[in-house]
Amino acid sequence: MKFIKISLLTFFLAMVLISPYSANGEDVSRLPSLAKLAKELKPTVVNISSTKLVQSPLEDFFKNFRDFRDFFGEEFFQRFFGERHPKEFRQQSLGSGFIIDREGYIITNWHVIEKAEEIKVKLSDKKIYDAEVVGKDPKTDLALIKIKIDEDLPVARLGDSDKLEVGDWVVAIGNPFGLEHTVTTGIISAKGRVIGAGPYDDFLQTDASINPGNSGGPLFNLKGEVVGINTAIIAGGQGIGFAIPINMAKRLLPQLKRGRVVYGYLGVYIQDLTLELARSFGLKEPKGVLISEVIPDSPAVKGGVEKGDICLEFDGLAVENTYQFRKLVSNIPGKKVKILVLRKGKQKTLSVTIGELKEREVAALRYKLARGKLLKQRDEFIAGRINETLAEGETGILFIGAYHDVVHRLAPDIRVGQVKEVTRVKEYHKSLINTKRHDQQLAGTNCYQHHLRSKHHRL
Repeated sequence: MKFIKISLLTFFLAMVLISPYSANGEDVSRLPSLAKLAKELKPTVVNISSTKLVQSPLEDFFKNFRDFRDFFGEEFFQRFFGERHPKEFRQQSLGSGFIIDREGYIITNWHVIEKAEEIKVKLSDKKIYDAEVVGKDPKTDLALIKIKIDEDLPVARLGDSDKLEVGDWVVAIGNPFGLEHTVTTGIISAKGRVIGAGPYDDFLQTDASINPGNSGGPLFNLKGEVVGINTAIIAGGQGIGFAIPINMAKRLLPQLKRGRVVYGYLGVYIQDLTLELARSFGLKEPKGVLISEVIPDSPAVKGGVEKGDICLEFDGLAVENTYQFRKLVSNIPGKKVKILVLRKGKQKTLSVTIGELKEREVAALRYKLARGKLLKQRDEFIAGRINETLAEGETGILFIGAYHDVVHRLAPDIRVGQVKEVTRVKEYHKSLINTKRHDQQLAGTNCYQHHLRSKHHRL
C-alpha cells in the first residue's frame, strides 16, 4: 500500500512537471514563432563597414629605441626594421544600423563610424551604398548617416522605450562578427543602467545576445518597433548587453539632422545627499541635490541659485539624485524653468533660463583639468582648506569638488576636501590618462583638483 502511494505521488509530480500550462493557467506548450516578425524586420536593418587611417602601434615602440639606433646606426636599423612596419595603416570596423525614413537616413552608434574616411552601407538585398555623416553626438554615442538612393526603402518603426517593463521580450538584429542579419532574442533585464560610457548614460540592459558588430543595430519589441539601439557589452559577461533607449534618439533626432546637438547648461556643481547630510538640512530623506558651487556669470547666478541650496524640484519634477538632475538640465537648453530649492530651512521657488553647453566651454574645462588649474573665485575657499588639511611641507592634490561618479570611477578612495599624496602632479595626470575614456568622464563630471606643495603655497 505504501509503495502504491509513493508511485501515485511520483506520477502526479511528473504530470505537473510536464504540464503544458503555467502556474496561472496559460498554455506554454506552444511558444510563438518569431519567423514572420524577423522576416518583416530584417530589410530595415543594414550592415555598416567603415575605414579609417590609424597610426601603427609599432611606431611608438620603435621611437623609444633611440639608444638602439645610436649604437647600431641608422642604416642598420632601417635595413632590419625600417621597411617591416608601416607607420600608418587602414583599419576596418563593422557595425549595424537601421533605416528610419525613405530619404535614406540611418541611425547607428558614433563609435562605429568615428574618424571614418569611408562608410559603406549594405542593405538586405546585398546592394552597397556610400554613406555620409549627417550628425553625431559622442556624449550619447549616437550618429545619423545618410545614403543616396532613388528606390523606396523599408523603414523601421520607432516605439516608446518608456513603456518597456523589465521582463518584456525583445529581438536584436545585427551584424555580429560579420554574420549578416543575425537574429537573437531575450528580455529586458533592467532599465536606467549607468555603465560609465558617457555623461548621459541611461541604458536598457538585455540578455539578448549582443556581440561586436551588433553596435548600432536595433532592439525591437514584439510589435516590431525599435525600442533600443544596441551599443555595449560587458567584456567576459554572458547575456549582459546594453542598448540606448530609442526615446533618447528620438529626442536628439531633429538636432542630429541639423548636424549639431545642444545640451542645457545651468552652471553649478552638485553632489548627492547622504542620509546624514539630508538630516542636517532638516530633510527626512536623502532626496534632492546639494548645490556645492555656483559658477559666476552662469544661468544659475542670473536665476538666483546660491551655494548651499538644496534643489528639490526642477521644472515640476521631483529631484532624486545628481544623475537625474544632470539629465533634466541637459534636455531643455533655452527653456525657462521653475526650480524649488531649500535655503536656510525655507523653500524658495526660483525662475531660471537654462543656457546652452558649448563645446568650447567643455574644451576649456578639460584644459584646466589637465593643467591642474583652478578658477580664481575659488582661491579663498582653497586657502582655507589648505590651512585645515595640509601640514607643513606636505605635498599632494587637494580635491575641492567633484560629482559622485568621477570619485567612484577614477579614485574610489578620494573624498572632497582630502589631500591625496602624490610625488608629482604629472604622475596623477598620467594615471587619469590611462583610465578608459578619461576625457569623457572628466568633461562630464567636472572634477577639480589643485597641486599643493605646502600650506604656504602661493595661490
